[in-house]
Amino acid sequence: MKNYINLLLGLLAVVVMSCAKPADQEQAAFTTVSATDSNGYTYEYVVDDPLKARIYTLDNGLKVYLSQYQAKPRIQTYIAVKAGGKYDPADATGLAHYLEHMMFKGTSKFGTADWAKEKVLLDSIEAMFEHYRTLEDEAARKAYYAKIDEVSLEASKYAIANEYDKMLGALGASGTNAYTTEDRTVYVNDIPTNELDKWLDVESERFSMIVNRLFHTELEAVYEEKNRSLDNDGWQVYETLASTMFPDHKYGTQTVIGTIDHLKNPSITKIREYFAKYYIPNNVAICLSGDLNYDATIKKIDQYFGKWEQKPLEPYKMQESAPLTSVQEKTVTGPEAANVTIGFKLPGQMSEERVLAKLCDMILSNSSAGLIDLNLKQSQKVLNPYSYINSGNDYSAQVLGGMPREGQTLAEVKDLLLAQVEKIKKGEFEDWLIEAIVNDFRKMSISQQESNSARAGMFVTAFTNDIPWADFIDDNTQMKAYTKQDVMDFANKYFKDNYVVVYKEVGEKSNKVKVEKPQITQVELNREKASEFLTRINETPAAPLQPVFLDFSKDLTITAIKQDIPLWYKVNDENELFNLTYQIDRGSNNDPMMSQAVNYLSYLGTEDLTAEEVKKEFYKLGCDYSVYAGDRKVYVSLSGLDDNFEPALELFEKLLKNAKADEEALVKMVDGVMKQRDNQKKNKNALLFGGLRAYATYGPDSPTRHNLSNNQLKALDPAVLVDKVHHMLDKEHKVEYYGPRSVEDLTKVLNQYHQVPEALVALEEEKEFKVLPADQPTVFWVDYDMRQSEVIMIAPLDIYDPKQAAAVTLFNEYFGGGMSSIVFTTMRESKALAYSVWSAYTARDEKGKRDLMFAYIGTQADKLSDAMEGMTDLINNPPKVDKNFEAAKVAVLKSLESERIIKAGVLGAYESALRKGLDYDQRKEIYEAVKTMTLEDVIKFQEEKIKGKTYNIAVIGKKENLDPKVLSKYGKVKEVKLEEIFGFEEDLAL
Repeated sequence: MKNYINLLLGLLAVVVMSCAKPADQEQAAFTTVSATDSNGYTYEYVVDDPLKARIYTLDNGLKVYLSQYQAKPRIQTYIAVKAGGKYDPADATGLAHYLEHMMFKGTSKFGTADWAKEKVLLDSIEAMFEHYRTLEDEAARKAYYAKIDEVSLEASKYAIANEYDKMLGALGASGTNAYTTEDRTVYVNDIPTNELDKWLDVESERFSMIVNRLFHTELEAVYEEKNRSLDNDGWQVYETLASTMFPDHKYGTQTVIGTIDHLKNPSITKIREYFAKYYIPNNVAICLSGDLNYDATIKKIDQYFGKWEQKPLEPYKMQESAPLTSVQEKTVTGPEAANVTIGFKLPGQMSEERVLAKLCDMILSNSSAGLIDLNLKQSQKVLNPYSYINSGNDYSAQVLGGMPREGQTLAEVKDLLLAQVEKIKKGEFEDWLIEAIVNDFRKMSISQQESNSARAGMFVTAFTNDIPWADFIDDNTQMKAYTKQDVMDFANKYFKDNYVVVYKEVGEKSNKVKVEKPQITQVELNREKASEFLTRINETPAAPLQPVFLDFSKDLTITAIKQDIPLWYKVNDENELFNLTYQIDRGSNNDPMMSQAVNYLSYLGTEDLTAEEVKKEFYKLGCDYSVYAGDRKVYVSLSGLDDNFEPALELFEKLLKNAKADEEALVKMVDGVMKQRDNQKKNKNALLFGGLRAYATYGPDSPTRHNLSNNQLKALDPAVLVDKVHHMLDKEHKVEYYGPRSVEDLTKVLNQYHQVPEALVALEEEKEFKVLPADQPTVFWVDYDMRQSEVIMIAPLDIYDPKQAAAVTLFNEYFGGGMSSIVFTTMRESKALAYSVWSAYTARDEKGKRDLMFAYIGTQADKLSDAMEGMTDLINNPPKVDKNFEAAKVAVLKSLESERIIKAGVLGAYESALRKGLDYDQRKEIYEAVKTMTLEDVIKFQEEKIKGKTYNIAVIGKKENLDPKVLSKYGKVKEVKLEEIFGFEEDLAL
């Protein structure tokens, strides 16, 4: 299934508004109806809505979207504001995004120890920043910023950092975050059902006012975020595409994060004005999905938010963007791999053509049988080709892209992508494809209905895109009505010589600027203090939730099919989706050739079906297959709609046992793999997280380096690879199934179609990789053209002991668990040393494996020394803060009380328990142990298991910015060359 950048968009249909009708008068499907609940609140709902959503509008204009889904005692919450980057004034870009950051700082009631005294200083800081904006002389600016820093330090003595995060943690919330796009700002939490009242209490206070507390340290975080975007070639391509496509619209003339000049000259006054203008109830929606009672929930929301004062809202005036009349070509250079991005301007999400746009996009690429999928990816003409719609309220864009194969030019990639667009314009696609896409969307919709995050996310999209809910959910009706001619007409209307193409070439960065850090003093955090508001919230009782733990003897069925192959079964009693997996407990660590064999399978057909026909048949059936060789396991999976389970399984088994070798396909595949390997060496994240981290963890003998060399790839025999595929399920394996079929019916079908020999081959001994000792610590570094520097610290610890699980869980929550943790508040909030920072004791969760301590820092290069020193000191000497510990303890307990492992997750939980050497759900032990644990217990655990450990360290950054004297403080300094990280040039002993 194709993944989209934006949330799944509903498709346009005719909406009929009506008053409530008598119960005996049948309503037409997808008709919008008004009704009144038991408390007298009027709401709208849509007939036959699968989410059974209710949409309320309070007297102050606040929209409330509610959907009941009781799979877990939790509620996904989004508070959406129609205020994003396009609403920023042209002379102060980045306001919406900066305001998002400040919404976590508290109000006059929380986040402060003495509001009256603090406010005087905050008002002074605001005035000082306004003056600072007028200064142009650098020396004068530096001197004046020192004065701001001095007053900010004084103000911080009255601030209590991260009270919002502490309260949400104490509620048992997860996923606490926010995001800003061009069109919206959205605030996110997933809360236990029984904490709804307290969440509403906190959020209603939060949205009552903006306090720009700890402003200049948060400004540092935004600087870091800007530098990270400048380090990201993909982000630079996106900004270039937008600015060229929309030179006369804010989608292109400004960015969400803002310009460097505006970031260096922030205006607290303008942030306050922005909040007053847009953060009003008639511009906001509360979107909830989960275990809720409709009538009780809206009454509570009205109780807390009903007094929020409505204000006049200036209607948004959309900027018209003139059509492009010619092809616009741009070039971006940077260290990452070369690629091409093409964009065609489309109407925005309120357009009646948005369904047609989505259909057209899926004909281009649906990850299985689209034109790009078959003609470019399956035929191996382009590396990683794709298409998607970048959706916006005012305008959208059809985006296509890909990477060149070895010897291929970017212009050739562009031409191949555009050729697929031409095929749509000419109607050169098969008639059945539209019906299959409609079926694919039905499958996607069913899957999304299982997720509270997706359900509430749909509300956000509908509200912020101004799409009536009836239109949003009635997608298939409209899509079914479209014909091939409709698609051709749309393509010919919008896909002309009016596109933008951005060539991303390898070279020195196009944009070498960066945001320099000002000198700031570490601010006070006042961790031991608590506002009266926080104290009241924490002391307000909530109806208790009782944890529910698994009983593996009851919560799944363990049986067997023929040849005594184990079958782990869990029924899906909710919908018609199934997932079947054959799992072999040995992977590429034992057989490095296996990953190439299963990769090869995706390009093969059988005696009577070409590779392309195989893809088409699966797509027609509404099913997907995948074969993946991980380091330790091979997963052979089939999923989709149960209606076609048997024909899909028959086809799948036929492919696995009868795949036909294709020498030309192998040659192309090997060429593609070698080119992708070369691209890996240009990708910062692949270098650090995929390669260098493993090198610093295991040394040269690591899973990441356990690959066939390029020479060994070129020598691969297609017959040998196909033979591996044909016989991989001759080995001992198990079957995992989650779906609607009865275990009896499933067993019968598997016995009929699953092709295995009379006697399965026993699995060989598993290959192990030893963790690299750190008794003589080493700093492994890689030179990479970037503004920031990034660090991963790795310490080998004791052999995994399941008895330590409670201590590990509580330590991680206290020390490194989120925005109220010791690490985050110290490194980012107080010292402003990093934008992204975390640390965790990583239990390997497997009997006999060695635990590891990890820490990560992403920081400006000139802060690297301070950041590494600060992190090392924190790990060895964490502060003892009773209030933080109590918050962490409550967070762990409430999370366990509201957590439910359900559906296919039960199968994964059983697998995890067995790996640990357990046959029961360990969470029960953790829950009981944490209830009696103290801060002293956590500190004792830290002192015995973590303190004083030495670390091997992975560092990536620009050579000229990495001071060898700084790095040598932490061990022997060793530069790791790109060819060493992945080992692609060294033959592997087979």
